[in-house]
Amino acid sequence: MRYQSARMDQIPPYMFAELGKKKAAMIKSGIDVIDLGIGDPDLPTPAHIVDKLVEEARKPENLRYPQFSGHPVFRKAVAEFYKREYGIELDPETEVLALIGSKEGLSHLVPVMIDPGEIVLVPDPCYPPYRMAALLAGGKYHDMPMVKENGFLPDFEEIPENVLEKARLMFLNYPGNPTAAVVDGPFFQNAVDFAKDKGIIIAHDSAYNKVAFSGYKPPSILEARGAKDVAVEFGSLSKTYCMTGWRIGYVVGNRDVIKALAVFKSNTDTGVFTPIQLAGAHAILSDQTCVDTHNDIYFARMKGMIEALQEIGIEVEPPKASFFIWAPVPAGYSSTGFAEAVLEQAGVIVTPGSAFGPSGEGYFRISLSVPNARLDEAIGRIKRKIKI
Repeated sequence: MRYQSARMDQIPPYMFAELGKKKAAMIKSGIDVIDLGIGDPDLPTPAHIVDKLVEEARKPENLRYPQFSGHPVFRKAVAEFYKREYGIELDPETEVLALIGSKEGLSHLVPVMIDPGEIVLVPDPCYPPYRMAALLAGGKYHDMPMVKENGFLPDFEEIPENVLEKARLMFLNYPGNPTAAVVDGPFFQNAVDFAKDKGIIIAHDSAYNKVAFSGYKPPSILEARGAKDVAVEFGSLSKTYCMTGWRIGYVVGNRDVIKALAVFKSNTDTGVFTPIQLAGAHAILSDQTCVDTHNDIYFARMKGMIEALQEIGIEVEPPKASFFIWAPVPAGYSSTGFAEAVLEQAGVIVTPGSAFGPSGEGYFRISLSVPNARLDEAIGRIKRKIKI
């Protein structure tokens, strides 16, 4: 008897779920493990956002089924955010859709956009759900290799014509996970022009759009000329406001894509709990001091970790955005081999770059989303115990 479809046979266990099992086993054996693997902010959700959730949750009218496309207050708040941050006008009714976190929306977009056998273009390395969503939809994916020498940007001209003939959707992600790479406006203009020429929809994952340092301001792909013709952008409140467990995000841009995704979602889920949406709107529209405070903390953590890596001979450039460090493994190690060595020698979990795709080999990723004391302990262990 079969207990899953043939399609599921292609899907490996989720990388971070497997790391979690290994971590639990080590802790059970008495090892003090510090997890720098997953990007889940340790900083608390700001109190004024929590207070708004409690206030709205006490109202009986907010405890019923939410509106499928999102509460009007939340969708208007997202539109105001785009006007405030980028000068972009969005129609809250047709160009904004609420999501149960951006991961949900990104994953559901794929079966909306492709038919079995068609191709999704994905950055390599990348956030693993891009690839898995293509396989779950009965499609295929084509890796667009990204290398340091090119600023971890894909080279669109290197995509074979026979791939482009079947490609319907392209994922982009800046600031990047795992690479922490950043882009400027001309890159997005080039991507939009390329997508128009080839008849491809772009899905830009902008989850780290407000986690930035040293005066860098991540652009929106919707700032590119003609972007709404071919692009949608996914955003999340998870990283900006430390709301990962709340599961609230959005997609904006091309109204035809958003309409199709809304139809899919209305047949598969019932939306985000209304008080969470209203608290999310409050987060977007209220005082943004908390965002700057969080970024200052991440920046200080990043400086300390980079100094520790440099002390053991690993050179890495400070990232301009995200709370990740993407670093080369020392000579003589594979990505997995070095991650295993750090775990065994220091009791610290880092993510091997190969987990994000073939072009991730030779790198590892560190997440700075752990309390300062634990990060300091990890830094100390790396300095004392890692021998390369």
